[in-house]
Amino acid sequence: MANSSSVSEFLLLAFTDTRELQLLHFGLFLGIYLAALLGNGLILTAVACDHRLHTPMDFFLLNLALLDLGCISTTLPKAMANALWDTRVISYEGCAAQIFFIAFLLGAEYSLLTVMSYDRYVAICKPLHYRSLVGSRACAQMAAAAWGSGFLNAVLHTATTFSLPLCQGNVVDQFFCEIPQILKLSCSDAYLREHGALVCSVSLAFGCFVFIVFSYIQIFMAVLRMPSEQGQHKAFSMCLPHLAVVSLFLSTAMFAYLKPPSISSPSLDLVVAVLYSVVPPALNPLIYSMRNRELKHALWKLMTRCVSEAMNFHSTSADD
Repeated sequence: MANSSSVSEFLLLAFTDTRELQLLHFGLFLGIYLAALLGNGLILTAVACDHRLHTPMDFFLLNLALLDLGCISTTLPKAMANALWDTRVISYEGCAAQIFFIAFLLGAEYSLLTVMSYDRYVAICKPLHYRSLVGSRACAQMAAAAWGSGFLNAVLHTATTFSLPLCQGNVVDQFFCEIPQILKLSCSDAYLREHGALVCSVSLAFGCFVFIVFSYIQIFMAVLRMPSEQGQHKAFSMCLPHLAVVSLFLSTAMFAYLKPPSISSPSLDLVVAVLYSVVPPALNPLIYSMRNRELKHALWKLMTRCVSEAMNFHSTSADD
């Protein structure tokens, strides 16, 4: 039997054997990747450059954009390269790196979404204490805790997963290395160690989920007590983007990691993986910018300036 020490590479899921369809997948992933880079890059630039976007929520949004960029950059470039060069191979070290960064970035993002729900709770339910409870120092500490929890989560799962002996070959039924897929390759009597680590992580995740639900119950109760319809509309505008992002992230990630093996299939696993690792980084900038008037204004101003400078540069080059 093979074990992890004798496996030097893994074979990722091939979308198709037809060359034209491989190039189509490459083009599709490239479009999604560029959209995610553009959307999150614009948010990073707008928040960093516009002094009106230096609020706690915008600071957390900047961190979310960084995590989304890292998450989609961990999975899509390798999938695009494999489709373009008609290969399925990923090295053992590359597979371990993918699992580490996916666990790190997704864990940090979930913790950050929990922190963002606390920010919304304080802003709506305790507005008079907002500056004292969510000051710049508290924001930095909460963001650091989110990144730190993701790092510890990644170390735990990567070390546990790759300490398991692999007895079922090296074919991964996914377009990137994913913990459930690696566990399928492990010996049946060894993967319980990683399941123990998953139980620990799921317990912590459930605690965060309860906190998010409790926060939004309090938020909605406070909003419904507001006498002004304009105040209710403003409060919902503050919360709905975050609630949409949390719902998309949680529903797809929990289904990917907690679904019973009896309903698992390569096509279903592929769809779910795309939904939790590719779609949120591409959609999050759009979801937040649609409901945030200040962010929309800053993004429009930034894009107008970029177009104007590009046109001026082109005009200057033509004159020369």
